[in-house]
Amino acid sequence: MTKRLIWVGIGVTIGIIAVRKASEAKAKYGPEGINRAMGSLADSVSGFAETMRQGMSEREADLRIALGIDTEQRTGSSQ
Repeated sequence: MTKRLIWVGIGVTIGIIAVRKASEAKAKYGPEGINRAMGSLADSVSGFAETMRQGMSEREADLRIALGIDTEQRTGSSQ
């Protein structure tokens, strides 16, 4: 009788753990979870692109100064 109660307890525990894991997986891989993941990815890519643009602008300004090309003179000559 005691062995049966132990096995029933083990079975209930395994069942509870399985249900919780299934619920977590559903929340993570369901439509809402995928939307959250894609939104996060889009924000990360957007932030990276913005950082790259700023870095490129700074580097271009550094190169223009190093080469003696003045940005104001360039825009003045194109008018």
